[in-house]
Amino acid sequence: MNPDLARLHPYPFQKLSQLVATVRGNPALPHVNLSIGEPKHPTPGLVLDALKARLDGLATYPATIGSASLRETIAAWLSRRYGIPAPDPATEVLPVNGSREALFAFAQAVVDRSAGAPPVVVMPNPFYQIYEGAALLAGARPAFLNQLPENGFGPDFGALPEESWSRTQLVYLCSPGNPTGRVLTLDEWKTLFDLSDRFGFVIASDECYSEIHFDEANPPLGALQAAHRLGRSGFPRLVVFSSLSKRSNVPGMRSGFVAGDRQVLKSFLLYRTYHGSAMSPSVQAASEAAWRDETHVVENRRQYGQKFSAVLDILDGVPGARRPEAGFYLWLPVPGDDTVFARNLLEQYNVTVLPGSFLARDANGLNPGNGFVRIALVAPLDECTEAARRLAGCFREHR
Repeated sequence: MNPDLARLHPYPFQKLSQLVATVRGNPALPHVNLSIGEPKHPTPGLVLDALKARLDGLATYPATIGSASLRETIAAWLSRRYGIPAPDPATEVLPVNGSREALFAFAQAVVDRSAGAPPVVVMPNPFYQIYEGAALLAGARPAFLNQLPENGFGPDFGALPEESWSRTQLVYLCSPGNPTGRVLTLDEWKTLFDLSDRFGFVIASDECYSEIHFDEANPPLGALQAAHRLGRSGFPRLVVFSSLSKRSNVPGMRSGFVAGDRQVLKSFLLYRTYHGSAMSPSVQAASEAAWRDETHVVENRRQYGQKFSAVLDILDGVPGARRPEAGFYLWLPVPGDDTVFARNLLEQYNVTVLPGSFLARDANGLNPGNGFVRIALVAPLDECTEAARRLAGCFREHR
């Protein structure tokens, strides 16, 4: 077996299962699960209709590059959404089976194991666990950028020594961030682009939460948009990853795209041709329908905004309870140990949340997830508000 498999850490939800294995939730209260970021809003009818209309696509082998029509639709959406010239659908856009699959596969295609000293893959901390697993199985060493309250949960690029940057081949970033909801600024993108120009690493920008925000006039800045504003032609060494799972409430459809540097995508397409990861024609048709429509996305945002407003009204006075810049997670500081808080919350109030320490690693002498819990506001409004009332009670007890 691949020896790098032994380097993988238990997945956060496996650790959560172990943490609460002996905990019996309060039977007097219905259980509310806010631990998993799985969208629960209904799938739009236009997506279902398009999927049903193309079920004949199940009878054909799909091309890894996807249909020209889907790539053109995605390129047009990128242009509308970010105010940039449409990327070339033939060379700068590639459909993928959800961003998770592509984020993992990307490291396998990018990392060069023959480069002498062990290659480095940089990622935020806390982080989406796929980044770390992808780096380890590509034979690289993860390096972490702690995201802390004192720097507004932004990435401190200066904290990584030059020796690490000199061995860096890939940087994963998530903006809006999971779990913090932080959106990278144009200045932060410029700093990272300058580092990429100097050291030659590829940037993978995970933007799967980009369409869940709370100001229709000011959507989150995207990496391609930042590159365009900074006059970077051709998106050098930059690839963005996006998905319909959160935007259109279709996590089971496994549909997304990558877009950016055409030379990087040419190599990634070669890898994917052997990887066997072509998108079903039926899913491609449904994806086109989703990317062309914004009405259901605006409604999706309205519902999340309503939940955040209601929950934060109930948690008014709880230190650190704040609306994120984007996304559907509440990254909430808790008194004491986050794992103890999560166990007590389930045992006494029958609400499940994810301890923040499970989403991070010890780096520079600390685990930046310690003392936080991640709360996914994906359940219906009434369940979210009921959970918030119980959370408020749990905070009162811990004080």
